[in-house]
Amino acid sequence: MTVMAGFSIWQRCRLVARAALLMVLLIGQATGQEEVDRFEGFNRAMFSVNEALDKYALRPVAQAYDTVSPLPVKAGIGNFFGNVGELWVGANSALQGKVDDAGSSFARLLINSSVGIFGLFDVASELGFERYNEDFGQTLAVWGVDDGPYLFLPLIGSRTTRDFAGWAVDVYTDPLSDVRPASVRVGANVLRVVDIRAGLLPADKVLEEAALDKYAYVRDAYLQRRRSLIYDGRPPRQDD
Repeated sequence: MTVMAGFSIWQRCRLVARAALLMVLLIGQATGQEEVDRFEGFNRAMFSVNEALDKYALRPVAQAYDTVSPLPVKAGIGNFFGNVGELWVGANSALQGKVDDAGSSFARLLINSSVGIFGLFDVASELGFERYNEDFGQTLAVWGVDDGPYLFLPLIGSRTTRDFAGWAVDVYTDPLSDVRPASVRVGANVLRVVDIRAGLLPADKVLEEAALDKYAYVRDAYLQRRRSLIYDGRPPRQDD
């Protein structure tokens, strides 16, 4: 933390990106043809820890937030945090060669930050500018970096090693990471996590009813979703 304190957000991005690329390349070379879930024992233990944290801490807070917050308030909060990420979404689209998608994200940022009052209202969608979901993990995949083994960490959740490296870069390029004072930054990030968890509450019942093995269900769902995102919903057919 003290090492990074003197760097700007983009300098930190470059440093972490270099470290992330080195890590995933080394891991990819070491694990090329091995089983995706080679750390299953560790992952299942961490999944159990996460289940306990969610049950006794995060889920009750998310349920309270969902109950007391009017729908317009929750929509505004979700829109605000979505708008905060538009610059990095657009940057990743550009890094992947998706120029039109990048333009749409940058337009969304401009419109929603001004007419949409700091992103509280999603005016850009009403004007036909589509919202995209891009991150540095997807960019690494487009650049040819292999998935690497699957990891599950408490609070962070599911990641492949490539996506974990991408997530580290996403964190350091997050505009909220430079918000001062620290109390405001922490409060904003806590609110974002609670808002995201509240949005997932309807999926809890589906997961409980559908999965005999919740860990395997979450792992497979994550891997399938990431594959779909990387190929923009049109993944190539895989051999059995």
